[in-house]
Amino acid sequence: MSDARQREEICRYSRSLFERGLTPGSSGNISLRLEDGGWLVTPTNASLGFLDPARISRLDAAGRLLSGDKPTKEIPLHTALYDTRGSARAIVHLHSTHAVALTMLPEIDPRAVLPPMTPYYLMRAGQTALVPYYRPGDPEVADAIRGLAGKYSSVLLANHGPVVAGDSLEAAVFATEELEETAKLYLLLRNLNPRYLSPGQVADLVDTLGLDLPSHHDHDDH
Repeated sequence: MSDARQREEICRYSRSLFERGLTPGSSGNISLRLEDGGWLVTPTNASLGFLDPARISRLDAAGRLLSGDKPTKEIPLHTALYDTRGSARAIVHLHSTHAVALTMLPEIDPRAVLPPMTPYYLMRAGQTALVPYYRPGDPEVADAIRGLAGKYSSVLLANHGPVVAGDSLEAAVFATEELEETAKLYLLLRNLNPRYLSPGQVADLVDTLGLDLPSHHDHDDH
C-alpha cells in the first residue's frame, strides 16, 4: 500500500471513530507501523475527526520526526506495545466512554478486565489487561506495558482508555470497537447475574479458532 493510501486509511478510520463518539475532542491517537520500521502516527492535539493526511507525523525507526506535525505525546505507549507485541502493525488508543468507566470499577481483575461475554470479544480483543493510572504521556506507562510481555493485544489504562494492537489498522480498529461494546454490555448487566460463556465454550473457541488467550498467571497483580 502506498504512503498516500496509508495516510488516507488512517484518516478514514479516525473520522469514523470520532463521528461515532468513541473519542471526543482532540483525544485518542493511532499509529501504523511501516515496512522500514518507521511509523505514521496522528499528531498531538489533533482531533481524529479532522485529520489532514499530509500533516500526519512520519517517524523513522528510532522515533525521530521526519515530516508532518509534532506527533502525539503517547509515543512511549505505542513504542512499548510494538516492542513487545511482534505481530503488531497498528495501534489504536481511544478515550471511549464505557471502556474508561470499566477501569474505575473496584471488582476489575487486572489480568482479565472483562469476563468471556461474547465470542467476538475473545476473537477480536482476546483478554484485556488493566495497568495502573499514569499521567498521559508519562514515559513510565511504557514500563507497565512492557511488564505484560506482549501477552495482551488489548490493554486498558486506568482512568484513561484502551490501547489495542492489531496485525492491520482494520484489525486494531475492529478490536477496539469490540472492546468498547463489551465494556458497555458489562456495565448494562452489572449486578444482574448474567450468563457468560462457560469454560467449555471458551475452550471450543480456542481450539477451533486457534486463539492465544493469556492465562491468569501471565503477569502479576498491580
